[in-house]
Amino acid sequence: MALKCGIVGLPNVGKSTLFNCLSNAQALAANYPFATIEPNIGVVNVPDDRLTQLTQLVRPQRVVPTTVEIVDIAGLVAGASKGEGLGNQFLGNIRDTNAIVHVVRCFDDDNVVHVNGQINPVRDKEIIDLELQIKDLESVERKMTRLEKLLKSNDKDAKRGMEVLAIYKEHLEQGKSARNAPVDPEDRRFIDDINLLTAKPVLYMCNVGEAHAATGNAYTAQLSEAVKGENAEVMIVSAAMEADIAQLDSYEERLEFLPGISKLIRSCYKLLNLITYFTAGEKEVRAWTIEQGTKAPQAASVIHTDFEKGFIRAEVISYADYIKYGSESAVKENGKFRVEGKEYVVNDGDVMHFRFNV
Repeated sequence: MALKCGIVGLPNVGKSTLFNCLSNAQALAANYPFATIEPNIGVVNVPDDRLTQLTQLVRPQRVVPTTVEIVDIAGLVAGASKGEGLGNQFLGNIRDTNAIVHVVRCFDDDNVVHVNGQINPVRDKEIIDLELQIKDLESVERKMTRLEKLLKSNDKDAKRGMEVLAIYKEHLEQGKSARNAPVDPEDRRFIDDINLLTAKPVLYMCNVGEAHAATGNAYTAQLSEAVKGENAEVMIVSAAMEADIAQLDSYEERLEFLPGISKLIRSCYKLLNLITYFTAGEKEVRAWTIEQGTKAPQAASVIHTDFEKGFIRAEVISYADYIKYGSESAVKENGKFRVEGKEYVVNDGDVMHFRFNV
């Protein structure tokens, strides 16, 4: 399962600097608006100490971590929903992502211009929110127009769809994001096909100066207060400081000294309620991404669709047991090796082998 997170924000808030910390790519980071025009894309390994521990025990020929695709999207300005700046392109790039990392400037620096003249993280956040909400409102209204035609044929599903979309419409008109609309989970299917921008999970990343990287500052406090009701995570990072560390030679060295970036990658991975299971053998130790609550056959399909079609059973070792006993054979000797069927719900960290027949 590919996870794509979009880094968004106003121009000159540190998006491209943050992107360069995350990936081996070197996006242009410049002191003027719209330094990013085409989205920069980097594939980043998800740090996972469990993969390292399993590798040390199994000593495979190769190791394959799970990854997150990070997209550095052009800076947005007021009026983007009407095509201002790079608005339409920007909004289209967000629509292609699974989750949003919203970078907000929380540092003072006279040498770095602010597109609106002064530092105000709450206002900056609300500018982007408003543009996304306006675009979502257009999408909701267009779908309601389509459903009106079905209502004439007494389509019951269309009737329920109109009721649900009316809730989203009112919510968006109040300046609120779709992710917090008072809609039952099963009714969210009515917006699946319109891919609302503000329905995506969001992580607010406060970009601060080096002196405030550990504790935050008045700006980060203001933003945290403003997003209290959003069910969103807020993180603090100094992109400039971590960019200096990012000059280290290897990706592994960079991650070791970049606590904020490592936490960001893990947070991106968790935004969509994802977990990891492992396969471990002499040829390969590998991490696989699935949604929490996935059953064994569907987890197997991530490796290959034939594994689900011909699923027979899953052989499972919990990560804790694998580490405790040190090998698959020792796990079996101690009675901790399990055989599970089609209804087994995979746990985070399970070490699995699938038996199938096609």
